[in-house]
Amino acid sequence: MMPMYWSACFSIVFTNMLLYTELIISATLALIKAQQNVHSGPVVYVLDLADRLISKACPFAAAGIMVGSIYWTAVTYGAVTVMQVVGHKEGLDVMERADPLFLLIGLPTIPVMLILGKMIRWEDYVLRLWRKYSNKLQILNSIFPGIGCPVPRIPAEANPLADHVSATRILCGALVFPTIATIVGKLMFSSVNSNLQRTILGGIAFVAIKGAFKVYFKQQQYLRQAHRKILNYPEQEEA
Repeated sequence: MMPMYWSACFSIVFTNMLLYTELIISATLALIKAQQNVHSGPVVYVLDLADRLISKACPFAAAGIMVGSIYWTAVTYGAVTVMQVVGHKEGLDVMERADPLFLLIGLPTIPVMLILGKMIRWEDYVLRLWRKYSNKLQILNSIFPGIGCPVPRIPAEANPLADHVSATRILCGALVFPTIATIVGKLMFSSVNSNLQRTILGGIAFVAIKGAFKVYFKQQQYLRQAHRKILNYPEQEEA
């Protein structure tokens, strides 16, 4: 872990050097502009120069802190996920033998790939195929009733990414998926000795079971909205 530590230190020092270079450039420009006005005293000149420096440096410093915090959070999450999926000792051995540059690039991509994978709504594609070819697959009609039945109207389906609640569900679901896969793997595939294989099998089983329930739930919502009718408002009789 020592090479990774020195690589992280080098990255932090390099970021600070860029920030200090920006401060020096901003100070030089402010000094050139301030020399054009000699009517103010030295105290006012120093205070004005400090105010300009702070005003110009704060946005860059805040952006650097935010980007660095997000990056190192992603690195930490990736390292924890590797140890959780592969095993604590095995994960540490793998990361110690790996190239530090590979770890600094590969570990942050783990949460990114999980989020991108969560955004793939494969249940919707499966449901559309089943609705289209349900007449040829009679077994599916017995498992998921109402898929091949004609509906009076086709309800409009909302975009799930347009809702901020759905976006937060995608984020939370993606980040907690390795933990769920590990738990399901230990419960359903305890006979498998390899931690990695057990976690992969647990993840596949969880995705398949959850997808089946989600397809059934969406189909029932689809049928309920398709058979929904708007009734006339009952007129009240005058007393």
